[in-house]
Amino acid sequence: MAELRVWLIRHGESESNVGGPSSTPGETPLTPIGFRQAVRLARAVPEPPSLIVTSPYRRAQQTAQPAADRFPDARREMWPVEEFTYLGSLEGRSTTVQERRPHVQAYWNRADPELRDAGAESFADLVTRARNCLRRLGEHRPGPVLVFTHEVFVKCVMWMLLTQPGEPDRRAMRGFRDFHLSTRIANCTGIELRSTEGERFDLVPNRVAWSTPPH
Repeated sequence: MAELRVWLIRHGESESNVGGPSSTPGETPLTPIGFRQAVRLARAVPEPPSLIVTSPYRRAQQTAQPAADRFPDARREMWPVEEFTYLGSLEGRSTTVQERRPHVQAYWNRADPELRDAGAESFADLVTRARNCLRRLGEHRPGPVLVFTHEVFVKCVMWMLLTQPGEPDRRAMRGFRDFHLSTRIANCTGIELRSTEGERFDLVPNRVAWSTPPH
């Protein structure tokens, strides 16, 4: 079976990344710097992809657009690779990252992988989405594939490949939280995966770093 190469890429700098308020996670747009990052990344993609995947969120789609423009023959699909959004009680309220921080801390301190705050996604749901993404990627031949996604989703895939967790429990959730806090995925960077066996992927040690924030 031919080797499949996949790049999971975090979106460019968004308005919420620089402290702007947001009320609906999926509608947050890129900043001008984020748009420039996306253009630079598209120019640096080393080979034409056969598939470009985006999350349903606006900032990921905006980041993918320059690559789609550069590679018009690549098929484009939308998959559920959106950011982990778990504070349903804040949905519809315009809040900043700083204002959400105590709610975030309380959620992770509780460490309940099945908790769905006001109907939002649970940590177990996030793990399921990451597993389903790897399964779908493993079914895709030939590659390469570009996946425009979000920071926590990329980290969840990394964590799963590195630790091979079973069903998510409290210990696993705490372990992921520690991994998340100790790992940084900058805007418009990501990770490379390779596979020769279906959905069994290896994490390439060096992260993709095609774009740096222009000044």
